[in-house]
Amino acid sequence: MIASVRGVVAAISHDSAVVEVGGVGMRVFCTPGTLAGLRSGIEARLSTTLIVREDSLTLYGFADEDERQMFDLLLTANGVGPRIAQAVLAVHQPDTVRRAIAGGELAVLTAVPGIGKRGAEKMIVELKDKIGPVGLGGTSAGVLNGAWQEQVRQGVLALGWSASQADQAVAALTETIDGETPPVPVLLRQAIRLLGKTR
Repeated sequence: MIASVRGVVAAISHDSAVVEVGGVGMRVFCTPGTLAGLRSGIEARLSTTLIVREDSLTLYGFADEDERQMFDLLLTANGVGPRIAQAVLAVHQPDTVRRAIAGGELAVLTAVPGIGKRGAEKMIVELKDKIGPVGLGGTSAGVLNGAWQEQVRQGVLALGWSASQADQAVAALTETIDGETPPVPVLLRQAIRLLGKTR
């Protein structure tokens, strides 16, 4: 089990980053919010989960241990694979997911691309007794804004929306920002909510 990786970020794509660890470049699949906090040429540490299958070894990375634990928990639900689990964490903070499962909030879970009403109901039934304490929530801090428009656009594309939809979401967000720009994960969640209303 590879629990974490630390090294210089060699490359970043729309759904993953390559981290140099002891001379080996490890490809780590990450949520858009986690990728937004990485910079090429700068050292980073990611909590990780290694998914072992008959024909592949795939490493998933997270900004913190809480996200990794939620990812692992989501995988224990029937019908939830790594892509769905990552999509959940791209849209919601771990505490938001815990509150949604504890409170049976279907609307929160179905806001995630790829999760329908039936899938959300199954997740609630299967995970309700496993989620542990439910916090008060909050927004992760310390993520660099950078060129937020492109980061949000790439995040939306990675979750399955079209380029035109991604552009529309970024344009709509730009109009709402007055003053300091929120962190990219917050903007990404706002974009997904906007797009969810147009589906």
